[in-house]
Formats: sequence, structure tokens, C-alpha cells
Amino acid sequence: MNKTDVALEVKSLTKAFHDSGKKKVKAVDNVSFQVKQGEVIGLLGPNGAGKTTTIKCILGIMRPNSGHISVFGDDAQSHYPRILNNMSAVLEGSRNIYWRLTVWENILFFAGLHGVTSRDNKTHFEHLIRLFSLEDKRNVEVRKLSQGMKQKTSIVCALARRTPLVFLDEPTLGLDVETSLELRAVLKQLAAEENRTIIVSSHNMDVIQDICQRVIILSQGRVVADNCVSDLVNFFKTKAYRLTLRGSIPDGLEEALTSKFTGITATCDGASTEVKVNLLEDNDIYILMDILRDAGAIIDEISHEETDLEKAFLEIVRRERNNDESR
Repeated sequence: MNKTDVALEVKSLTKAFHDSGKKKVKAVDNVSFQVKQGEVIGLLGPNGAGKTTTIKCILGIMRPNSGHISVFGDDAQSHYPRILNNMSAVLEGSRNIYWRLTVWENILFFAGLHGVTSRDNKTHFEHLIRLFSLEDKRNVEVRKLSQGMKQKTSIVCALARRTPLVFLDEPTLGLDVETSLELRAVLKQLAAEENRTIIVSSHNMDVIQDICQRVIILSQGRVVADNCVSDLVNFFKTKAYRLTLRGSIPDGLEEALTSKFTGITATCDGASTEVKVNLLEDNDIYILMDILRDAGAIIDEISHEETDLEKAFLEIVRRERNNDESR
């Protein structure tokens, strides 16, 4: 990857805090990744994984203990004012807008703070207003808008600055299904038309799977996966199985399966038992059949379990926690 293609590079980033017992806890632990210009990246992780801390370190809101951050080739520590002009962010909903100003006044104010004036960028501002379907709300005070409209206004204010790198934290939080789908379509269009680099942090896996080409998964402050969305889903797709067993689950079967495989769940309705299991190795199917046969289980049906990004994410995080416990 050429240097000019890299929008963001994070190397060995570490940020630690002291807990109430004065013990040092690493919220971000040696995190490294690169983001190419024009990519739309999903940043995922369970609560406390280090997502927000990582973003705040990149934005300069927090100072890391160690590591290196560069934005379009500029070192964050040496050229902070310059890299700040290349980044914009929407953090925690609509806190980056003034509720007693109108939509249009918010756009003018926040863009103007960074030298992006209406005189030179009015066409761009009008384009964003239309793109986010805010035409009939442009002269309405933000406090009178719905949650969806407030969220759209926040994102428009960030995009109005025309920065090549944009961070969006939970962009669809609190939105109804229709508004969420509309916003996702707009973000995909923006990324394609303007070659924006967008990093999205969200707990909504459907959003990430829909708009992101790649995901970076954090768990306990570390990067545990960094891959294309489709590759992650496909990796787990052929490995998740659903089995229907006749009658109730035989004694000891669930324990035997749990000792050998991951992702085990078993539910019984009296007449049959549904077992879900992840088979990670080629010969696992034979081991599975041996365990079922030894337990006297009668199999009525075997099928692939449909897999999406959420299931892949949960399995990756679960494995990482198990690895930590065994260390």
C-alpha cells in the first residue's frame, strides 16, 4: 500500500487508566491497523473493548500512553492542527449541534469554525440538505426535530466541513427502521461519490454489514479480527450447523459436545431437541457423529445454520475470551 493511499495509520497504540484500586488497566493494548483512502470501515467490539478510547486518541481528545497515529501521512503529535482539519466526527448522538439554532444555522456555524464558508460552499451545503431529506427542516430549530432528524443534522454538520476522514459513532442509534435504512443508503452513496474515508462504530450489526467493506473487531483492548465483512461471514457460514434430534437430549450429551466444540446451544420442546454447533476442522463432523452415536441420539435433520456478521462477531469475541482464560 502506497503512503498516499493510507488515510489513517495506527501503530502499537496503548492507553491505560487506573481503576478505583489504583491498578493500571489497559483500555487499548498495542492496537495497530491501517485504513485506505475511500474505505468504509466498521469498528466493532463489546462494551469496554476500547472502541471509543481508540477513536478519542485518534481525534486528539485523549492522549495515548504510547504508539503512533498518522492521518494522510502526517504524524498526529507533530502536526495536530493540520490533521484536525482532515477529520470530523459525530460522537454519541447529536451532541455536536446547538438545539436552539436551526438546521441551516448549525451547518453554517460548525463549517465556519473550520474555515468552510457558505460563500464558497453553499452548493455543497444545499446538496447535503437534499441528500439527507432536510429541505423542509432547514429553518426549523433543532430542538423541534425528531430524533432521526437531529441525527441527520449532526452528520450533515460533520460532512459540511468536507474532511476526507469521518468518524461516526452509533449513527443510527435511536432511529426508526425507515430512517435507519435511509441513512445507510445515504452514507453508502457519499462514500462512493466523494471518496470519503468513513469509520463507523456501532452495535448494530446490520448497519455495519450493509455499509462497510471491512471490519476491525476489538476485544479487551486488542484487535482480534481485521478482515472484509464478506470473508468473515463466509468463514463461519460453512462451519455453523443445526441438528434436530428426536426426543429430549440424552444425558451427558450437551457436556460432551461442549468439551469438543464451540457455539453449542441446545433447546428442547419435548418432541425434539435442536442443537447448534460450530465445526471448525474438516474432521469435526466425524467426531460429532461419534459423540451423538455414543450418546444414543437419533438425528432427524442436519442443516447449515444461516450466518451473518453478528454471529461471526460473537464467535470471534467468545473465542478471544476463552483464549484469555486459558493463558
